[in-house]
Amino acid sequence: MLPALIGVAAAAAASAAGYQSMAPTGQWYGPTFTGGMRGIKKIALTYDDGPNDPHTMKLLDVLAKHGVRATFFMIGRYVQQRPDIARAVAQAGHVVGNHTFTHPLLIFKSEAQTRKELVDCRQALHDAIGEHSKLFRPPFGGRRPATIRIARELGMQTVMWNVTGYDWTAPPAAVIEKKVERQMRGGDVILLHDGGHRAIGADRAQTVIATDNLIQRYRDWGYEFVTVEEMRAVSHQPQAVG
Repeated sequence: MLPALIGVAAAAAASAAGYQSMAPTGQWYGPTFTGGMRGIKKIALTYDDGPNDPHTMKLLDVLAKHGVRATFFMIGRYVQQRPDIARAVAQAGHVVGNHTFTHPLLIFKSEAQTRKELVDCRQALHDAIGEHSKLFRPPFGGRRPATIRIARELGMQTVMWNVTGYDWTAPPAAVIEKKVERQMRGGDVILLHDGGHRAIGADRAQTVIATDNLIQRYRDWGYEFVTVEEMRAVSHQPQAVG
C-alpha cells in the first residue's frame, strides 16, 4: 500500500509541477506579473508573435483610431526580417517586449540556450528600434525556475497574462470577444496575437476586428486601456481600503 501511495503522490506532484510550468498565473517557479487585480478598471492589451505583415500594421491603425497604447512581445527573427514594422510599433508609442529569438518552449531548453534566446532577441530589438522595455514573455507561457532567474539576471521582468482570447487558431472575432469577456475581472492583462510563431504572414484579421470591438465595448463600460508597464505601476500602489 505504501509504495502505491508514494507513487500516487509522486504522480500528483509531477502533474502539479507540469501545470505550474505552463499555467499563466502560476507562481511556483518565480514571480511573474499576470494582472488580474480585481476592482481596477484598467486593461492591458498585449500581442505576441509579431512583427507580422500585414496585420501588425492594421492593428496599429485600430489602436491609433482609439488612442490606445498596447504592449507587443516580438520574436527576434521576425524583427530581423521586418525591422520596419517593429519601428512602426515603437514610433506609435507602444511598448515592445522580448518574446525570444525563435519562439521555443523554454522548459525543454538548457540554461545556455535560454540565455541565448533572450540575448539574441534583445539585440535584434536594439538593432531595429534602439531602447525598448525590459519586459519578457516566455513562448507558450512555458517556464521553469531557471527561465525566470535568467531573465532576472538579464534585467528583465517576466510577464504573463490572466485573460486570453484563444485567437491563435484565428476563430471569428465574435468568438475571441466572448472568450475574453468570460474571463475579465478587472486589472486584466489580455493575451492576443498579431502574428504566428511558425512564419510571418499568419492571418490575424479576426484579432484586429476583435480588438476594435473590445476597445469600444470596454471604453463604454468605463475601462481605461494601459500598457503592461502602466499596469505594473498600478499594482505597486497601495490600494484604498473601504
